[in-house]
Amino acid sequence: MQQNSCQPENPGFAAATGSVVIDKVETMLVDLPTIRPHKLSMATMSGQTLMLVRVRCSDGTVGIGEGTTIGGLAYGGESPEGMKLAIDTYFAPEMIGADANRVPALMARLHKGIRDNRFAKCAVETALFDALGHRTGLPVSELLGGRLRDRLPVAWTLASGDTGRDIEEAMNMLATRRHQIFKLKIGRKSVREDVAHVAAIKKALGDQASVRVDVNMAWTELEAHHGLPGLVDAGCELVEQPVASVDALARLTGKFPIAVMADESLMGPATAFAIARNAGADVFAIKTEQSGGLQAAQHVAAIADAAQIELYGGTMLEGAFGTISSAHAFSTFRQLQWGTELFGPLLLTEEILTQPLEYKDFHLTVPTTPGLGIQLDEDRVLHFRRDRPRKVVGPAATPAV
Repeated sequence: MQQNSCQPENPGFAAATGSVVIDKVETMLVDLPTIRPHKLSMATMSGQTLMLVRVRCSDGTVGIGEGTTIGGLAYGGESPEGMKLAIDTYFAPEMIGADANRVPALMARLHKGIRDNRFAKCAVETALFDALGHRTGLPVSELLGGRLRDRLPVAWTLASGDTGRDIEEAMNMLATRRHQIFKLKIGRKSVREDVAHVAAIKKALGDQASVRVDVNMAWTELEAHHGLPGLVDAGCELVEQPVASVDALARLTGKFPIAVMADESLMGPATAFAIARNAGADVFAIKTEQSGGLQAAQHVAAIADAAQIELYGGTMLEGAFGTISSAHAFSTFRQLQWGTELFGPLLLTEEILTQPLEYKDFHLTVPTTPGLGIQLDEDRVLHFRRDRPRKVVGPAATPAV
């Protein structure tokens, strides 16, 4: 990783002499191919870039976090390249020399000195909690207040754009007991074509699986009024962010017998409160990066609980570190009525961990070992780093299923 050699600007922020402080903050970009093109309404992905940040502490403990986006800048204002630059230039000088044990205090400092940059903040906070977990011997979920579940149901997204291929893919997932909840990416075609696509897939799957859709804000409110009744008739149980406008989303909520879920319009606790106050959604798709961090995601969940809005653990198609950090956070939610979508690593052709995440019987297992509970395969990461020459390595490990 690229080392940031900044010296402590605020040594008084560290605890008394003998405390554990942050020595180094390093970042890198890792480019990984996907098993197939992943088509959304705003972009088509044929690969994924992970921004990994590594925090090294004075006691020798190390923590790793991840920042990832969907389709570069197509989804929002941050990109992996932008996150790296922000952390190297602005985050690292504030972090080096700081007390590594006081994660909330350090994050409060970063929030005060750095506006927005929610994805980068999530990556940094994850690395800090990972290091703290190794230092204390506790899983990140316990540092976040304690888990309520050890396994999380995981949905799979069907996004090839081809009805026959999506049906075949879903059938394979059912046969291997990897997924039984499917979310369909629609919004690139006409409303009529999209509804027909969903109906054909649901008919083929029958009662073996549940079907949901994500429109990624592609419909107008008028189109949604035409599309939602068709989705209900097709047997679809949930529609994610059919329109861009928060007001339009609120007007659609409760109008049809289908759950309406907020996603792109949900950008942390403040927006969660605004949506909840206006009864603007039936379900929140909580994403740790979109929320601004693991603790912020918990705050969003608490707001949803208070407003009797149900919860779904969303994804930015993160790799292993972003996925498992989200799993640790989601495992602490009081309710998780709609399961999760933490399938990101399964969309990648390459494994970057020494031991893959465990996907089994339609669930993802949340590790019980210290920190995030996973270990980076340094040789494989070296091979896929953007700033290093390619190196021949052995075959990738296969995720446990």
